[in-house]
Amino acid sequence: MRFAPEYVRYVLNDNFEDAKKLLLSPMIAMHYAHLVMLADQGIVSREDAHAIRVALDTIDERDIRTVVYDGTYEDLFFYTERIVEQACGPDVAGRLHTARSRNDIDMTLYRMRQRDRILGLIEGTIALRRALIDLAERHRETVFAMHTHTQPAQPSTVAHYLLAVIEQFARDAARLEAAFVSTNRNPLGACAITGTGFPIDRRRTSALLGFDEPTRNTYGSIATVDYVLESLGATSVMLVGMGRFIQDMLLWCTLEFQYLRLPDGYVQGSSIMPQKRNPVALEHARAISSRALGQAMGVTTAVHNTPFGDIVDTEDDLQPLIDGAFHDADRAIHLVAAAMNGADVNREMMHSRAGANWITITELADTLTREHDLAFVKSHAIAGRLIRRRADLPDEALHASLAAVSAEVLGAPLMYEESRLRELLSPEHFVAVRTTWGGPAPSETAAALAAERERTDTDAAWLDERRTRLQAAAAARHAASRAL
Repeated sequence: MRFAPEYVRYVLNDNFEDAKKLLLSPMIAMHYAHLVMLADQGIVSREDAHAIRVALDTIDERDIRTVVYDGTYEDLFFYTERIVEQACGPDVAGRLHTARSRNDIDMTLYRMRQRDRILGLIEGTIALRRALIDLAERHRETVFAMHTHTQPAQPSTVAHYLLAVIEQFARDAARLEAAFVSTNRNPLGACAITGTGFPIDRRRTSALLGFDEPTRNTYGSIATVDYVLESLGATSVMLVGMGRFIQDMLLWCTLEFQYLRLPDGYVQGSSIMPQKRNPVALEHARAISSRALGQAMGVTTAVHNTPFGDIVDTEDDLQPLIDGAFHDADRAIHLVAAAMNGADVNREMMHSRAGANWITITELADTLTREHDLAFVKSHAIAGRLIRRRADLPDEALHASLAAVSAEVLGAPLMYEESRLRELLSPEHFVAVRTTWGGPAPSETAAALAAERERTDTDAAWLDERRTRLQAAAAARHAASRAL
């Protein structure tokens, strides 16, 4: 078949280049696994299987990656098939394609590529969580002003803030792990649509390729795209959360805040302004993660309202967009992890603002409610009036101001020593009494950090185990093919 030059230029050439980059290694692995299964099942004789295996051995990935597409074959699959034919002849080589189609072949390769991408992102979440856990461990007692609606709200600790972020990335890891399980199912053997009458063993090829098990429905095996959307959905959630965290960190890096200092290797100066220390690593991470999110959304748009079946829209043309989303997400999360690994915070600056602007006043209202059995609305009213009176009479003793405003609300003054009031309004006291499960008290964040470190270690063990399984499958595949 001769293809039109325009079709070659605008479609086949790009697809061939994409396949060389993304699918060549999985394709060769799939050839060996399928051959072993055919021989084991007696579908191909041992003699022919040996000849095909020797022919497969002649495929050199490095050479193929340098090949320039010339339009004399349709795609990478047919190019590798040509190599096998040249090595053992078309009659023998043609037996390798028994009980398979490019439909199930392509879907198998896509899933093999996808699972590696997912594992890489899980590794990124682990790296970032560990960096943030280490930073939080050093700052369980470092108080600072937390914001709501962009305004100073209440004091907390750096550890408490970072734990919120760490827990989010732990949930991201859980979502990605679930997406890996959905992805790691083997479509090979579904053939074009309905499977085959040959006595194939789909569990055998699944084991040799590192899949947990075969996909079930043969039509769904070649029609579905939800596993792609699931993993990209988990990735998108991670990217949105990471973007919000990056935005906070960039604000912390401003001269106006002066909360965060990145290591020297992650900042740049200015060609004209010698005083500048620009946190460009985090800016790049923000831009790269936004690009990844855009590509992920592009995949969803591309497959939306397409037929439920074997169709180009969900296949080769989509792979670069999927790969770009994962590649950029991986770059972004590992960059943030590296930058935060050596970052530190300005304790003095944080502390100076942790008690300003009356952001500890909630604890005074709480104390009045506890110690005088007041309705909180009355305690709230007293605290609000105290703020206004102090603005009008800043030189008045604090205990005198409280006595005056409480008398206005209650009809009798509440008497406190000046030192007690100063303690009640300190950010350290505010944090220390908040021992609520998940709260900022150092005793609580210590327990939470220990739990998050354990959860991170568990995820790291899961990741190692999954990669070990894939390596074991590759070793088993190699041994089985050598035995042919």
